[in-house]
Amino acid sequence: MKFNRKLNMGMVGGGPGAFIGDVHRKASRLDGGIELVAGAFDINPRKSKQMGRELGLNPRRVYRNYEEMIERELKLPVGERIDFVSITTPNNWHFPIAKDFLNAGFHVMCEKPMTINVKEAKALQTLVKKSRKVFGLMHNYTGYPMVKLARDLARGGELGKIRKIVVQYPQGWLATALERTGQMQAAWRTDPKQSGGAGCMGDIGTHAENLSEYITGLKITHICADLTIFVKGRRLDDDGNCLLRFNNGARGVLHASQVSIGEENNLAIWVYGEEKGLEWHQERPNYLYVKVPDGPLQVWRRGNDYVAARSPAAGRATRLPSGHPEAFFEAFANNYCNFADTIRAKITRTKPDPLALDFPNVNDGVRGMCFIETVLAGTKSKQKWTAFKKA
Repeated sequence: MKFNRKLNMGMVGGGPGAFIGDVHRKASRLDGGIELVAGAFDINPRKSKQMGRELGLNPRRVYRNYEEMIERELKLPVGERIDFVSITTPNNWHFPIAKDFLNAGFHVMCEKPMTINVKEAKALQTLVKKSRKVFGLMHNYTGYPMVKLARDLARGGELGKIRKIVVQYPQGWLATALERTGQMQAAWRTDPKQSGGAGCMGDIGTHAENLSEYITGLKITHICADLTIFVKGRRLDDDGNCLLRFNNGARGVLHASQVSIGEENNLAIWVYGEEKGLEWHQERPNYLYVKVPDGPLQVWRRGNDYVAARSPAAGRATRLPSGHPEAFFEAFANNYCNFADTIRAKITRTKPDPLALDFPNVNDGVRGMCFIETVLAGTKSKQKWTAFKKA
């Protein structure tokens, strides 16, 4: 069965002024295989319609809410209705929206963190398995070519047995009470009803957790956590520091902060094995640094043939020759590309290319929620170490 059309995408969230929804829209269209055709973009129907007009969508497919979207899209013929939905709402809406779209027979791409608690995450995991639909979780940093190279080097034994992992994500945008100024993203991210039990650690700490496990293939087993609220009157953590233990005996340090003045999006990771180490920085994403004990620093540069030869996944994720930077939008697009190719294989009842399966999924979402709840429990505990909540 040949698949000869674009995938039809719907979106819930991403209304006027939203940041991440617009990133999803632009990234999903980058490779030309996906078209946004419908949406319920805001909890306010008027704003949803406004967003639809700005995007040039058919007004009949811009909906007042996601329930109406499901009902009316199902009445359209296959090939015209949406194939999947992207969920870019605040965290508290992720689970009910994903659940209802999966039950209606649609594939789902969801922003992280996947749900508001572990109970919801496990319920969604069960539902995804039962529905046999494709579920993607947008941990976008896994989409960078040099992250994929780092993974293939680390998991392929290039570093030797891994001993130490250091991962950080400092920002400074919430160093003041920005949420009290009417800034939309600051308001919902610091609201426990919309964001969940964690603030900084749920927003960006989960990226650091995911990156450490994605690159190394190891699993966190125990955490010693310390969360802090520095801005007076804020209800959720704006800074966090964790010691980590991994299932092979490796040790780690993870820190995330949104009050680190002067920092922008300084996600970075260092992985040290018995034989070599590696280093990657999100703000300099086209370079991977490999360190050896008896030689000069190696700099692997994205877009070169030697990268693709060592990591087919990195080669697949590369669009431009070396020297032409690829970054944030392309990383999102890489996850969308693999997600979409997996949906096409599902529709045509063919086996997907193994490289197309390389995108975060519902199991990663469960790990992320378990990480958050373990950190929250650990920071309240009088014990030094808290066992990682069972996924």
